[in-house]
Amino acid sequence: MSESENTTIKNTPDSGELVSLAVKVRENAYAPYSNFRVGAALFADNGKIYTGCNVENASYGAAICAERTAIVKAISDGAKNILAIAVSSDSNLPTMPCGICRQVLSEFCSSDMPLFLSNRNGEYKVFSFEELLPHSFKQSDMEDVK
Repeated sequence: MSESENTTIKNTPDSGELVSLAVKVRENAYAPYSNFRVGAALFADNGKIYTGCNVENASYGAAICAERTAIVKAISDGAKNILAIAVSSDSNLPTMPCGICRQVLSEFCSSDMPLFLSNRNGEYKVFSFEELLPHSFKQSDMEDVK
């Protein structure tokens, strides 16, 4: 199993481990249009780490972000909740998830889930999910619809 595949672990990984994996998997990104490579590594409730990178397409709407790649891998492998995620890009600044990725994350994480958002060198800042998307659209928003 390569390092970018699902890895079973016994304990919660430290933030540095997730950031290092995000930085490493960024190298696999397919970004011929934007030249903006992104990597993500998340820890799920099934005790596994999942990685993902962005994959662009000539039809721009068909592209998928690194965060959503990792989320889809985790959920398709049976995970139900994301407990932590790290994101890294080619930027000198910490890499913020886009709006779509924030909304997709909201489906599978708690408001206090940590995000380790890194620059190209692996230097990172920590945010809670609620700091990035304080008023997400949730299933509960649809409960009183007739």
